[in-house]
Amino acid sequence: MKSANKLLKLLYVQVLIGLVLGITVGHYWPEFGASLKPLGDGFVKLVKMMIAPIVFCTIVSGITSLGDAGGIGKTLLKAMGLFYALTIAALLTGLVAVTLMQPGAGMHIDPTHLDAAVAAKYTSQAQPRGFVEFVLHIIPNSFFGAFAEGEVLPVLLLAVLCGFGLTRIGATGKAVLEGIDSFAHMLFAAFGFIMRLAPLGAFGAMAFTVGKYGIKSIGSLGLLIATFYVACIFFVVVVLGLLARTHGFKLWQLLRYIREELLVVLGTSSSEPVLPRLLMKLERLGCKKGVVGLVLPTGYSFNLDGTAIYLTLASMFIAQACDIHLSWGQIGAMLGLMLLTSKGAAGVTGSGFVALVATLVVMPDLPVAGVALIVGIDRFMSEARALTSTISNAVACIVVSKWERACDEAVLASELSQGYAKTEQALEDDAVLPHADAIHITHAAPAHVRH
Repeated sequence: MKSANKLLKLLYVQVLIGLVLGITVGHYWPEFGASLKPLGDGFVKLVKMMIAPIVFCTIVSGITSLGDAGGIGKTLLKAMGLFYALTIAALLTGLVAVTLMQPGAGMHIDPTHLDAAVAAKYTSQAQPRGFVEFVLHIIPNSFFGAFAEGEVLPVLLLAVLCGFGLTRIGATGKAVLEGIDSFAHMLFAAFGFIMRLAPLGAFGAMAFTVGKYGIKSIGSLGLLIATFYVACIFFVVVVLGLLARTHGFKLWQLLRYIREELLVVLGTSSSEPVLPRLLMKLERLGCKKGVVGLVLPTGYSFNLDGTAIYLTLASMFIAQACDIHLSWGQIGAMLGLMLLTSKGAAGVTGSGFVALVATLVVMPDLPVAGVALIVGIDRFMSEARALTSTISNAVACIVVSKWERACDEAVLASELSQGYAKTEQALEDDAVLPHADAIHITHAAPAHVRH
């Protein structure tokens, strides 16, 4: 009995229970399940309101600990190079999977019979931006406007500027830095209270998904869903697994270490709720705070590999279903376009679908109305998109830290091995939501974290 009580206190066990209950309620009481959508939406909104200040404080503190502006630029350049390499690999993975499994073959859909209204409501928010407009969009209208909008990239820009400013003024900015550090401790403690609601949020989100769309709705387009999941599993196991192994750590151990976060992503279909916890856990793995603070938030906008796989797979599925033959030149142009459209999508539910519409809007060879074929099952693929992108960003952050010699190898090996075979008590300690002492340990200072 005592062992069972300990188990029930673990966050990932609570989230699993929430998922199972959500599926059960959604299946047997679909109307009631669909009405529980506000539970999932509310949890995600609570988390999103904390992300902008947490990212700001983490990056400012990280930059002041790094100090060297040239080193920061080099770190970001390496991170962006890795992000684009992984995105290309993800796009090709989706292309190969849909070409081999042919989920849309034999459907013979007439594009003129498709409901264009389905895509119309997404078109306004999916207009493709040129490079100049994209850069201007990163610049907030005001200092506090970046926090009001809640988008990661404007906050990232503001934090980098403030971090450099504090580095330049030296001892004069000590009081400001101490205030930011104290504010970060408070934010993480408050975030810990919010994470207590993760099982409830997962329950509501899953009950809504199953209640609204039904498990049976998977059947008609089951091969497309299966193809997407196969592609995501291949990318994680083979591409990310090989990347991890060549850099001296095991992917499976990392997945065990961040299992609570992955279950929250699975339940909410969004990677945003786990960003603050991933920042803490990656620091705990021995990665330098400054590198983690720069690479992980940037990856949330520039390394959405789950979305990249989805874009090629869904676009080619529409082409197959509508009997549209694309030449290799057209496919190459489409892949180049997706390198851009996959980058602006936020890590929230439905962003992949918006990115798909953005791609088709400027692809004259494919009908935008084709999204009507997959809108009913998109929600069932959003979990895999978010999980794949979350795992990819965690791996990329460790890899870049190793490239920058900003990762304590001994701490990484020790934490991953302990996370792989932890005692129940240690698991409980890990799953306990962040509190002041834990935050102090994370941010204050082991020598291997803060240099």
